[in-house]
Formats: sequence, structure tokens, C-alpha cells
Amino acid sequence: MDWVRGETVGHGSFGKVSLANPRNSVAGVSPAMVVKSCSATRAASLLNEKRILDELQGCPEIVRCFGDSYSFEKGEKLYNVLLEFASRGSLADKIKDSGDYRLPEFEIRRYTKALLRGLRFIHETRYVHCDVKLENILLGEDGRIRIADFGLAKRCGEGESFGGDLRGTPMYMSPEMVSGGEQGPAADIWALGCAVAEMVTGAPAWNCSNLAALLMRIGVGGEVPEIPGELSSDGRDFLGKCFLKDPRKRWTAEMLLNHPFVAAVDDNDGAATVTLKDKSPAPSTSPRCPFDFPDWTSETASRQSSVTCSITSLPESEFSRPAWPATRLRGLVSDHSPNWSEDADEWVIIR
Repeated sequence: MDWVRGETVGHGSFGKVSLANPRNSVAGVSPAMVVKSCSATRAASLLNEKRILDELQGCPEIVRCFGDSYSFEKGEKLYNVLLEFASRGSLADKIKDSGDYRLPEFEIRRYTKALLRGLRFIHETRYVHCDVKLENILLGEDGRIRIADFGLAKRCGEGESFGGDLRGTPMYMSPEMVSGGEQGPAADIWALGCAVAEMVTGAPAWNCSNLAALLMRIGVGGEVPEIPGELSSDGRDFLGKCFLKDPRKRWTAEMLLNHPFVAAVDDNDGAATVTLKDKSPAPSTSPRCPFDFPDWTSETASRQSSVTCSITSLPESEFSRPAWPATRLRGLVSDHSPNWSEDADEWVIIR
């Protein structure tokens, strides 16, 4: 598709996002699009995203991809991916725009069921999203959700265990990801539970602003996020199924779609959730389009920022010990652990 770059609507460490206007477009026919662009020399994540989105076409709960191209702009070669423009922002934005920073349960049920349909499709296609969070759950003009940002996604069984790598957004990471580097479909379900809890309360599922302490709480012991008391009994039971520490016992997307919390939701009623007014929202660090992510620059922002980092502070022998999850996490918080606040190109990629 031939297109012209429009106004820049977002920036990130990956590059930038701009509106994309098709050449010779026909009014009312051409789709609303954005173009996500990065330097061709740093395009591995975006190339991965394009490849996966091509395999996930046909699911209405997943952001559409319209193609890709290379361009030369201001002396630099760019790789560009054309994506559906979710004009109503993310669920994180919707919560901030609401009066009391939370959503009513009937809306949460609808969004959760739609998200589960998208995750079921992703998992049945043998992929894991790896970064489910409110910032990556977008709202189209029709008010229905679109799952976005597949830059960290991977095929099931492909690098099932990442060894020394942490992959995703810390506040949404599953216990098996933190303690053992394992990330299968069950990790997406844990993150879904965190997202649902945040929709209920307007606050992160974990009440913890220190990254090292957060990782210890997630990865060691039996603690799980607090289940909001204001939820209905069905909602509390639903979250209990998402927050099972053992990923083998955690419910799947298919199982959760039959849970009473979402089973009775009308599949054709998603558009009824459109309640946003035509207004220009206040500036926010949350993305206003699929890929407007702030850099990971503070402990507060860390709950929203995706990260892939290799833990290099422990010798290989440490990982073979029976109690290696606790040992691994102690390495994260020791004086010899990676410095989370400084650039270290050999082990950190911040998106």
C-alpha cells in the first residue's frame, strides 16, 4: 500500500508512530492507519511483530496489520509497519478518563471476555503474547478491544524457558517467568488477571513501587495479588483461577470463557461500552495509539514498560541448584545485579 507519513502521534525507544495517509485514497473506504517506524538496523522486534501479526489475521480482537515497507528519510533507512489506528486509546487511558479511575463491573466483564477470545486465538495459533497489560489493550472507533504490541511475542515451545532472561512488564510478570524464565500461554493468563484487577481498582495488582521487592514477591513464596473485595463472587473466583501460582493448574483462556464471570456476556454487545466523549484528553504517559510507550525511566513507570533483560550476575552453576529460583532472585537484588537504571547494551533492551 502506498502511503504518506502524517502527524507524529507517539515516540518510544524503538522509534516513532505517525498517522499514515494512503495515497489516492477513496473517502470512507481507506482504513484509519498508523505507521510504526524504526531504524532498519534495530528492526528485529518490529520484524518479529509483523511476522506474527500476519499469522494472526482474521481475529477481530487483534490489531490489524496492513503491510510493511522500507523508506529513506533524512538520510536514514527506516523499517515501517502499517497498523490499524485504535482511535479511542487504551484501556489504561479509559480508566484515567473515568471519574473514579476504575470501571464498572459490567464493562470489565465485556472487556475481559473479548480479551479472552483474543488470547484463545493467539494460543490456539501457537503463540504467546508475553506482554498483556492495559496499555496494550486498545479500543477501536467501534469501542471494541484490539490486542496490540506483539514485539515480545513468541511461538509456543520456541525458547519456552528463557533461562536468565526476564521478558515482559514487571508488574504483570507471572511467578514462573520471574523465578524460572518460563513463559507459555499460562503467563498470559496471569497477566490477564493483573489487568482485570487493575480495571476494578484503578491501581496495579501489586502494591509495590520497588522493582527488586516486586520481583521477590512475585517469584518467591506463595503470595499472589490481592483480589479486590468490591468484585462480585464470580469475579473473585475468576481472578482466583488466573492467580494460581502453578501454571499447570492455572485455567486456560478456553476454560475461562466458560466461567460464570464472562459466560453470560453477550458477544455482540461489545460496542455498547463506547462511553468516551469527544474531547481531547489531558497529556498522559499512557499510549494514545498502539505503540506510544514511554521509556522505562523510573520505578513508577516500570510497571507499564516492557523489558527484556538477561541476568548475567550469577554463574551458570547457580541455575542447577535445587533452590535456584530464590538464588536467582537474590542475584537480582544484590550489589552485583544488573543496574536497572543505566544503559547496558549487552543485556538490556528497553522497548
